[in-house]
Amino acid sequence: MLVLLPPSETKSAGGDGAPLDLGDLSMPQLTETRELLAQTLLGLAADFDASSRALGLGANGADEIERNAKLWVSPTRPALERYTGVLFDALDAATFTKVQREKAYRRLAVGSALFGAVRASDPIPAYRLSAGSKLPGFGTLAALWRPELTAALVAEAGDDLVVDLRSGAYQQLGPVPGAVTATVLTEKPDGTRTVVSHFNKHHKGLLARALVQTRAEPADVRGLARVASKAGLRVEIASATELIVLT
Repeated sequence: MLVLLPPSETKSAGGDGAPLDLGDLSMPQLTETRELLAQTLLGLAADFDASSRALGLGANGADEIERNAKLWVSPTRPALERYTGVLFDALDAATFTKVQREKAYRRLAVGSALFGAVRASDPIPAYRLSAGSKLPGFGTLAALWRPELTAALVAEAGDDLVVDLRSGAYQQLGPVPGAVTATVLTEKPDGTRTVVSHFNKHHKGLLARALVQTRAEPADVRGLARVASKAGLRVEIASATELIVLT
């Protein structure tokens, strides 16, 4: 099973790993594009205004731009520890046992505008680049990534079930045919259902946590639903490739 998580705009600082070495990352077929984007961000970091426009930052974005300026020299830490925010709070990787952490490293990957996707164990620095960023001299990042990222993810998954919890913008970077997605809906007292961003991220984090902790190896959406239900989530099967999670 390969579980694809969305990244987060916020990232933890520091780390105790050696500086970024693209050769240490999973899916080496993505190395050329990763290096192109890293070098572009490094060059762009010399121009605050250009960086702010490209990355969608305001006047207080100096710290984020500084992270990009130090991409090749700042310390790294596993992607599982680098990304922060609501989803990763719910995943709560800090509480994993040693066995669960090793399972997380095998089962989890995180989408990335800079790296395409990384395994949870891949050592990465803090950086700033979003799927919707507009880098000078480039078209959309989706157009850049899609031809090779889809192939890389399909190869990485092999015959295993792919559970794609990425947000729409990151799914567009590299769609995975046949992947099971999860739609999180908040059900109101009158029975109507809506998408609420906070609950969407929180419950996807809970689902990812359940998929790390289970001993099962779901092969389809029904197996996925069983794992989610056992973890206390309220779910419905919408189709062979969509699970509904209700809050």
